[in-house]
This record gives sequence, structure tokens and C-alpha cells, in this order.
Amino acid sequence: MVVLQMILLLCAGSSVANDSCSTNVNIYAELEKLKNMEERIQNLEEMNEALKIIVQDSQNQLKSLQMENQAKKVAFSAGLLESGRGNTGPFHTGKTLVYKKVFSNIGGAYDSNTGIFTAPMKGAYYFRFYGHCHGGPTMAISLLKNGETQCSLHSFKPASNGNASNGVVLTLETGDKISTRLWQNTWVYDDPASYTSFGGFLLFPM
Repeated sequence: MVVLQMILLLCAGSSVANDSCSTNVNIYAELEKLKNMEERIQNLEEMNEALKIIVQDSQNQLKSLQMENQAKKVAFSAGLLESGRGNTGPFHTGKTLVYKKVFSNIGGAYDSNTGIFTAPMKGAYYFRFYGHCHGGPTMAISLLKNGETQCSLHSFKPASNGNASNGVVLTLETGDKISTRLWQNTWVYDDPASYTSFGGFLLFPM
């Protein structure tokens, strides 16, 4: 009988020990799972920060491209007289024509206070200018790049009305200046129909 009781006690102790070990094993397994989960969360946070940086870089690049694209939009067109009608000239010396009636000035490169277009970037530009006069004195206008004549229009002492135009493609550096100049002892006419005008635009940057 005593032997049987001892055997039963030994069996019971063995069962408790097994349960305790089993419990310890489960705790370690859960702790390992938590550790793995923490590592995964940390990895996700690192990935999230990396994605934030990538998104910010992409937004900066997009903004830069948008600004660059906006800068490439350069065009203007203007008539000589803002209002009214009449002759400009003749003068004893050449005179820069200031076109006051601005139809468009995309990019703001044309200055209606001076009549000068200033290239905002290096590129190929197209310019066109027109002149009108009544019978009498000669009309002659030149287009200038940095003060140097590039091309001209001319109407020699027309009997009634005279019209002329010219255009040119120029390669400009940033800051180059384009204007038109009325020759000395010549005149030009304009009215609300804007017969005398000046315009240009960027063909492509270089």
C-alpha cells in the first residue's frame, strides 16, 4: 500500500513538472512572437520614413519641373500706341520705339516702359515687327539685339500709305536685349487698329 502511494505521488509530481515546463515553453514562444512583431513594426516604420522621403523628393522634382515648364512659356505682342492715333517722328536721331498697347506678355520679359524685351533664358526666339505710315516722309525701323541691328523694314516716301514688316529667328543668351529703333528723320503711324506692332516668343530653350 505504501509503495502504491509513493508511486502515485511520483506520478503526480511528474505531471505537475510537465505542466510547468509546458507553460514555460508557451511563454517563451509568445515572447519570441512579440519580439518578432516588434522587429516587423520597426521595419515598417523605417519603410514608412523611407517612403516619406521618396514622396517628398518626387514632389520637389515635380515642382521643379512645373517651374521649369512655366519658365519656358515666353511670348509677347504689343501695339505702338496705347490709345488714340498719330505719327511718331521724325526725329533728328534714332529713337527706340516703346510699344504701350500690350496684348500679351507671358513670362513678363517685355517691358512696356522701355520697349525692350529681355531674354529670360538661353534659347531660339522668333521676333516679328510691323510698320505703317502715311504719304510723305520715309518709314524705316530696325530690330536690334544688344544695340546691334539684326534686320530692318523700310518704306521710301510712299505716295499714300506705306506698310512693311520683317521677322527673324535669333539665338539669345540669358539677359540679351531686343528692341526696335525708328531711324532718324523717319516716321511711323499708329491708331487703335495697331498697324505698327512688335512681338516675339521662345521657340525652344537651349
